[in-house]
Amino acid sequence: MADFYQNGIITTLHNLTDRHLADLESDLLQFSKQRPMGLLLPSLFSELEGEALPNIVQHLKAVPYLSEIVIGLDRASEEQYRHALKFFSTLPQHHRVLWNDGPRLKAIDAELQALGLAPREMGKGRNVWYCMGYILASGKAESIALHDCDIVTYNSELLARLIYPVANPMFNYEFCKGYYARVAGGKLNGRVSRLLVTPLIRALKSVVDNHQYLDYMDSFRYPLAGEFSFRRDVLTDLRIPSDWGLEIGVLSEMHRNYANNRLCQVDVADVYDHKHQELSLDDQQAGLSKMSIDIAKSLFRKLATKGTTFSTESFRTLKASYYRIALDFVETYRNDAAMNGLKFDIHQEEESVEMFAKNIMDAGQMFLENPMETPFTPSWSRVQSALPDIFERLYEAVEADYQEFSA
Repeated sequence: MADFYQNGIITTLHNLTDRHLADLESDLLQFSKQRPMGLLLPSLFSELEGEALPNIVQHLKAVPYLSEIVIGLDRASEEQYRHALKFFSTLPQHHRVLWNDGPRLKAIDAELQALGLAPREMGKGRNVWYCMGYILASGKAESIALHDCDIVTYNSELLARLIYPVANPMFNYEFCKGYYARVAGGKLNGRVSRLLVTPLIRALKSVVDNHQYLDYMDSFRYPLAGEFSFRRDVLTDLRIPSDWGLEIGVLSEMHRNYANNRLCQVDVADVYDHKHQELSLDDQQAGLSKMSIDIAKSLFRKLATKGTTFSTESFRTLKASYYRIALDFVETYRNDAAMNGLKFDIHQEEESVEMFAKNIMDAGQMFLENPMETPFTPSWSRVQSALPDIFERLYEAVEADYQEFSA
């Protein structure tokens, strides 16, 4: 049972009564008459062969209020794309699979690359960006939810609760972030959020002056959640990072583009588990190590745009402040785990903190050496300005792939 406390400056919508899914879906069906709804699923082909995505599809088949499901498919050959079309063909809702590695979409990408208007890095951010472009092109949904395809504890209530705040015509929210407790297998998960993001934000408050943005970021209970929802008009001017800073970058864009009362977060699941990344202590280009560097740089870049000046000395101070705060959090979470009968490995937790502390310093140095780095994808309004027919072409390419290969 959640509490009803409103922490920070972002509205929190709790799960106070375990309202029955049928009631939620009844409301959503009514909302859909005025505000059609869609779902965006960024996926790797390998996830079609895992345990999570087949279960997600089974649940989605029974969802009555969706007008459209858009699946972004990465790392797929022609044979695998054909398989994906069959895999998703059981969905009763209108749906399309973006074959990001297919010749039609690659040709569009090459043209955008030549103009400097496409994501440079492969990955989830690029996948999501093209899916958002297709949603703008199709025009079938006004409220859209996005969630990952590796959620092994998925059920339809997660989607219903996630999209409800932006689908309800009586609410004024443009964006909603999902949150949940990262507990699975008898232990606490979510190390990057618990031991990097929150302690780093608290440490930044002691080092820099821009507390308005930091207070905003500190209001989110799970800032790295890959589950969020939004109104379609959000997509036009959204600039998202193409690296592991995606979630932090999206929250930063919402802070830049909207007043706080147009944003909220919602409790979407009592139990949540998905694919876990390795810590990668010896490789800053992989796993949680790369993730921590990308996230730290994303925060530094945002604060720089707010007028914060960084130096090697300020990053040393930040590292020391972070390290002390993070170690205190280890103690806090150890006690929380003990109260709830959960396993807790202090050595692994402190090992993570030590790596994150080093990576904060390294991320700071990378930022100082390359302050002009811009990993953000262009907004779709800019792309449309350069190529006025881009939405028609993107829509036609996806349709042509579907018609050619779904037979």
